[in-house]
Amino acid sequence: MFPLGAVLLPGEPLSLQIFEPRYVALVEDCLDGHREPEFGVVLIARGHEVGGGDVRTDVGVIARIVDVIELAGSRFRLRCVGTERIRVDEWLTDAPYPRADVRVWPDEIGADDTDLVADLRKRADRLHTLTAQLARRSGIRRPPPSASLEDLSPDPGIRSYELAARLPIGPTDRQAALAAPDPHARLETLVTAVDDAIAMMEFRLQ
Repeated sequence: MFPLGAVLLPGEPLSLQIFEPRYVALVEDCLDGHREPEFGVVLIARGHEVGGGDVRTDVGVIARIVDVIELAGSRFRLRCVGTERIRVDEWLTDAPYPRADVRVWPDEIGADDTDLVADLRKRADRLHTLTAQLARRSGIRRPPPSASLEDLSPDPGIRSYELAARLPIGPTDRQAALAAPDPHARLETLVTAVDDAIAMMEFRLQ
């Protein structure tokens, strides 16, 4: 297991520089040819990535290693991609690196999400308009680009993760989206997150 200060979603790329000895050992075990080159990623709810002693969430994602560069000084540069969602059943000892008993957690079947997708696009446009207004007021000539919410997958589950990955939301909201039981509930979580961001922007623009 690899606890991180960020949330990995299924389908998302992940680049890592590995230098801490325990995670060097994890990578070496992943690449020994006797198992799949993958490991679990969970969000650190409290604490830091380096040194241990962190508090971890129990819902994460399997990261598959797709490219590795071995560097000098027992270091690695990894390129990974998130695959399946997992739930931690039990955390084991951190020796020689964080480990856990996990199970794959597929999405449950939810309600139709077509209206929610359209609604989320409208809210995202509103959020971008407010963000651009605040940027101009702050003297920023080039406001951040709007989130690209087109060319989404027709699969409801994949589409919900694509939206979560593209929207300008923080790790707490991304984790809530990841932990939603089904695509419809995930979109409802995203709508709430964007609404909260809109409310904050409107307050700052008063």
